[in-house]
Amino acid sequence: MKKELFQEIEIPEGMEINIDGSEVIVKGKEGELKRTFGQNKLAFEKKENKIIIGHKKATKQEKKLMNTIAAHIKNMIKGVDEKFEYKVKICFSHFPMTVEVEGNKATIKNFLGEKIPRIAKIPEGVEVKADKEFITITSNNKELAGQTAANFEKATRITSRDRRVFQDGLFIINKAGREM
Repeated sequence: MKKELFQEIEIPEGMEINIDGSEVIVKGKEGELKRTFGQNKLAFEKKENKIIIGHKKATKQEKKLMNTIAAHIKNMIKGVDEKFEYKVKICFSHFPMTVEVEGNKATIKNFLGEKIPRIAKIPEGVEVKADKEFITITSNNKELAGQTAANFEKATRITSRDRRVFQDGLFIINKAGREM
């Protein structure tokens, strides 16, 4: 059944949002985020201090798209207001491991006594600080911060050993303010 559906997103004070077709640009105190939503079906509109996303004859597909895009825009607004922060813990019991950050990659040395260091990619626009026990990842883009944390976790994945015995690795302990 088709019906008229629209969703409104409130724009907080101090935010500047521009909409050009299906491209949304959000500017705030922590920077600027730009994203293009490749949807010709949905209408994007800015009225006063609200963003309106909707469709005149929406089906289930348009409703799903509308909710997904609204969640992305809310994350963009939250990201330019205050940065997202992920925490990764460095855990080792057998061999002391070190993490060094250089430019757009992180080098994990002496993981399980391996001679060849493991590499984790860091996307552009993400800040990474490595201490002895914790790695702090901050970015105004939630997806990039989460992908960086996942890259760290994936770089130290153990395949051919017993996970109950070899519990070394890098593990996400805090996702954007939520404890894991």
